[in-house]
Amino acid sequence: MEQQTIAIFILLGGFLALMFLRIPIAFALGLSSLATFAYLDIPTMVLAHKMVNGLNSFTFLAVPFFILAGQLMGEGGISDKLVRFADTLVGRMRGGLAQANIVSSSMFGGISGSSVADVASIGSFLVPSMVKRGHTPSYSVAVTISSSVQGVLIPPSQNMIYFALAAGGLSIEKLFVAGYVPGIMLGGSLMLLCWILAIKQGHPTGERYSFKESIKVGLDASIGLFTVAIIIGGILLGIFTATESAAVATVYALLVTVFIYRSMTLGKFVSVLKMSMSTLATVMAIIMTSSAFAFLLGFLNVPTMLSDMILSLSSNPIVAILAINLLLLLLGMLMDMGVLILLLTPMLLPIATALGYDPIQFGIIMMINLGIGVCTPPVGTSLLVGCSIGKVSIGSTVKVMFPFYVVMVAVLMLITFIPELSMTLPNMLE
Repeated sequence: MEQQTIAIFILLGGFLALMFLRIPIAFALGLSSLATFAYLDIPTMVLAHKMVNGLNSFTFLAVPFFILAGQLMGEGGISDKLVRFADTLVGRMRGGLAQANIVSSSMFGGISGSSVADVASIGSFLVPSMVKRGHTPSYSVAVTISSSVQGVLIPPSQNMIYFALAAGGLSIEKLFVAGYVPGIMLGGSLMLLCWILAIKQGHPTGERYSFKESIKVGLDASIGLFTVAIIIGGILLGIFTATESAAVATVYALLVTVFIYRSMTLGKFVSVLKMSMSTLATVMAIIMTSSAFAFLLGFLNVPTMLSDMILSLSSNPIVAILAINLLLLLLGMLMDMGVLILLLTPMLLPIATALGYDPIQFGIIMMINLGIGVCTPPVGTSLLVGCSIGKVSIGSTVKVMFPFYVVMVAVLMLITFIPELSMTLPNMLE
């Protein structure tokens, strides 16, 4: 057996074996990389250099700020205000609270940038409310977790930052802007589905608000929503870079929750810092070890092998991109989204560009694929969090999720084969 084949077996086989033993992902990546470095007799200083170099990026500085801003707005009560605002907009419709769920996910996704954060924050309030108004727990959870996929598309998305890092330094600004149309399209499609299901199944209407109440709720929520305006407006107008906008948004979120909403106590702030530091430590460890892992993948020529294997399936580029989509969907069901982005981007991006896809468009395709994965068993984190909140089984929720999966995959196909949907806005920045 050739040295290269044995090294690939140690790297990939070791990683999968450690994952099977439920070793934390960062340790699984690091230990399998260390073993492969040792087998190839590469100096360990190279390993250390690759790990440290993974964090040596100005772009990465945006990650801790976005994590902290999202935690501040979530703990500061912004999610409740967004839900009420969304309810004033669409609550009068048949199945209005489900519609409000989707609209509030669109708004909160633009603040937290995380599907799981969306489910945990908004879901803890909305799922019980939907059940109280006559929806089944499984349907309430299904709406919440499927709409949360907007969180990985609508800026600011931490996962897009990971993609930019793994892709070798793509424009964060263009990636952020590219996510808007797909995110809104996904939200609109889910709203249409909920409207059809509401009429078919006789779902209840939502709460009615007076005009005066609606204005008051809207003004109250707009203060929190201005966080998104700071991030996106600052980037589009050339006032901030993505990293600078993240820092400004964090300061604004702190000022709003302390002095305007007055919901951020000293105890909550300390708790937010602890949660943010814990999340950031995990993210940093994964990025460092995945950088060494990705270096070895390239050193062992794994991306080229994978590319040849996928392209050998058919000379038709449509078949090849469908194979990539299927691979992403399957892996998204089994592993953490951030880790997959960091591991798969160096391998799949060259194939996508060879097929004629712009790296920005492929980034959006990857986000949607893996976003569907976090809603899908057996390891879908959003699905697990949602079922925990709704106190329902995964099996009963997945049955209700079927039409939602169909809608999400349909949107994925549109984004895959109509590049203008994700590329028109980024091209306007040039």
